[in-house]
Amino acid sequence: MARTRKTSREALDEKIKRAEADVIAAKKRYDHATAVLKELLDKRDAIRKDEILSAIVKSGRSYDKNAPQLRLWCEF
Repeated sequence: MARTRKTSREALDEKIKRAEADVIAAKKRYDHATAVLKELLDKRDAIRKDEILSAIVKSGRSYDKNAPQLRLWCEF
């Protein structure tokens, strides 16, 4: 059985459908990758915040101790 040749319009329509499917699949992969990246960045930021907070606590200084000094400096 001989295969009939498709018209150029039919071939073009098929290529368009395949390209659309490729774009949809790529967007799904992109969306997933960006969601994973956002989650990882959020975790990193949370760890950094905890490290900064623990460093502040370990330093023995606080905003309350510095506030009177700032007020005295501003009064001069």
